[in-house]
Amino acid sequence: MEKTMKSAAKLFVVIALVTSASGAVAQNAQRGSESTKAFKAADMSMMKNMDAAPYTGNPDVDFRTHMIPHHEGAIAMAKVGLKYATDAETKKMAQKIIDDQEKEVADMQAWLKKNGH
Repeated sequence: MEKTMKSAAKLFVVIALVTSASGAVAQNAQRGSESTKAFKAADMSMMKNMDAAPYTGNPDVDFRTHMIPHHEGAIAMAKVGLKYATDAETKKMAQKIIDDQEKEVADMQAWLKKNGH
């Protein structure tokens, strides 16, 4: 009887752990699904905007006009990271990307304006 009780107790613990783990997996899958949709939307927007930028034959201009949407895509992806990531290092990196690349976009836009583009 004592052996049966120990076995039942072990079985209960295993069931509780599996139930808890499967709930966490389901929650992470849902979160992953939402973040995946957001990452894909950011990717698609970036690709569309990069493709829409015309080439001028001037490498200084073309570099900037294609890097701007590339950076804007990185910023959008970093914002998804901030929203959905749970790791502190990931969030810190995402914020750094936003800060750095927003400044770089502004710098490239200023250069284009200053040079008549």
